[in-house]
Amino acid sequence: MEIVIKDELKNPLLNRTEIHFDCLYQGETTPKILDVRNKLVSILNADKKLLVVDKIKPTFGEGRADGYAKVYDSKDCLEEIESKHILLKNQEPQKEEEPQEESNEEKPEEE
Repeated sequence: MEIVIKDELKNPLLNRTEIHFDCLYQGETTPKILDVRNKLVSILNADKKLLVVDKIKPTFGEGRADGYAKVYDSKDCLEEIESKHILLKNQEPQKEEEPQEESNEEKPEEE
């Protein structure tokens, strides 16, 4: 997967930088939002907690997708402005705690 930044626009009213990009993934599946987000963080040297990928729109049959992301100046601005569903789809999956193993002792059956 390769990401090419098409446009980077500073939006001082909303305290963020808006990024339009192309995602090239010839012969692969459409990349997940979290994968694109991690790649953009490395390209832009941005804080992972302040970058939000808004949308990825694949182009049929081309192995290319148009994307839109936003980098906020602060966590407060991010939480105040962004919709909850956008924040949820950019959230890292929570690691589930492993269930505690039950003892191997046999329990007496009640009749």
